[in-house]
Amino acid sequence: MGASPLPHPGAATTEAERVEIACADGQRLHGHFIEAAGDAAPGLPVLISPATGVRQHFYLRFAGWLARRGHAVLVFDYRGIGLSRAGRLADCRASLADWGRRDQVAALDWLLARTRAEQAVIVGHSAGGQMIGLLPNHGRVARVVGVAVSTGWFGGMRLAFALRARFGLRLLMPVCSRLLGYAPTSKIGLGEDLPARVAADWGRWCAAGGYATNAVRGRPAEDFHAQVRTPIDVLHASDDDIATPATVADLLRTLPAAPRRVLQVAPASIGLGALGHLDWFRPSHRATWPLIARAVRGESLELRR
Repeated sequence: MGASPLPHPGAATTEAERVEIACADGQRLHGHFIEAAGDAAPGLPVLISPATGVRQHFYLRFAGWLARRGHAVLVFDYRGIGLSRAGRLADCRASLADWGRRDQVAALDWLLARTRAEQAVIVGHSAGGQMIGLLPNHGRVARVVGVAVSTGWFGGMRLAFALRARFGLRLLMPVCSRLLGYAPTSKIGLGEDLPARVAADWGRWCAAGGYATNAVRGRPAEDFHAQVRTPIDVLHASDDDIATPATVADLLRTLPAAPRRVLQVAPASIGLGALGHLDWFRPSHRATWPLIARAVRGESLELRR
């Protein structure tokens, strides 16, 4: 579907091919695929699954950087977001569960078919790394590198932040969704505007704890949480108000059979003044990128200066 260059200072241009991904229910998603390049030993293909309300373009610099280190990379937009948004957002009936059980499933299958690999690594940012328990093809995931992943459980956050989050997601957004037909989350600093059902799921799951387990409660045929044995690496920042030790633990308890490593990163330990929930993939915070790359390859998570 065409290619666009991803220039990077001091490095050769990496071509990002715009691609279309067909979901089982007929929904079409749009993404960018980058072939592995560079002199590094080839590694497994990588699927970058975005955070809630974050467009794929936010990750393209990191995707090109990772491709130059031997990994084919696919990044995409969920239904209702960015390039995958079709028509009026108020007409979009997508749910947060759809982003996992349909969109991530289709993106993973597309990447494996394109690269002819048996398995891939998911680099999941926030919600992008929190829904493996909804994926029937979870056995084809070699590793999840969860960046700022957790359940976002209000009960595991600092009280002041939890109150603001609860007000926004459980009161303000439902009211706005009824009035507008969608959730204007961009107005309160929560990324792109969201389909109403996505925002409703997000608020409900964060209030209840256990995140995606809330989507499949009472439906064991669709619940793969207990079956997942994919190794999971969790990287979260000490100044993250959402992915706290308590909310990370709440996520990992939902995946009891999955081997896990957890690393909390103090921004100063890698030469940064702040890191938080979103900044991991910004070029200005590229000090985090080698750490993510080591996790992708299953190497030591020991911090290096």
